Amino acid sequence: MINRNKELRTARLVLKPIGEESRNEMFGIFRSDEVKKTYMIPDFSSEEEEEKLFQRFVTLSSSDGKFVYGVYLKDKLIGFLNEVSKDESSIEMGYVIYPAYKNRGYATEAFRAVIEELFRVGFKTVRAGFFIENDASRRVMEKSGLKAIDGEEVIRYRGTDHKCRYMEICAV
Repeated sequence: MINRNKELRTARLVLKPIGEESRNEMFGIFRSDEVKKTYMIPDFSSEEEEEKLFQRFVTLSSSDGKFVYGVYLKDKLIGFLNEVSKDESSIEMGYVIYPAYKNRGYATEAFRAVIEELFRVGFKTVRAGFFIENDASRRVMEKSGLKAIDGEEVIRYRGTDHKCRYMEICAV
């Protein structure tokens, strides 16, 4: 079992498990058309489906074996980071910041803190992917020290094919 820190602090943010009190903010992220353009969130056919995904984030973010953090500015959830896949030495992460809080460096600040934690617990490589039309996500990765790796993948999302590129950073 990985012994991760449950809470990470940066200059402006607290990364911690997502709590029940953050339901409205999380639903705002789930429902954001801007977020849905680049972060693969399903269309919900009912509030029960949305609640089920929220509860999954709550559970995973408090699990020692998972890397899922809510990104909090003061006491307000403004985004999250989550593991996409992992093996013994590498992990792929995803992240989202609610649109009203974009372009303030929060994603980079949060991602850097998580990268540091991932290296601390023993991962050797941290990877992330972005749709090529998502320049903001690419910049977050670059500012966080990730470098482009060869290859790209075509992912079908919301009826459109998106080219996805990957970047990574390796522990020293």
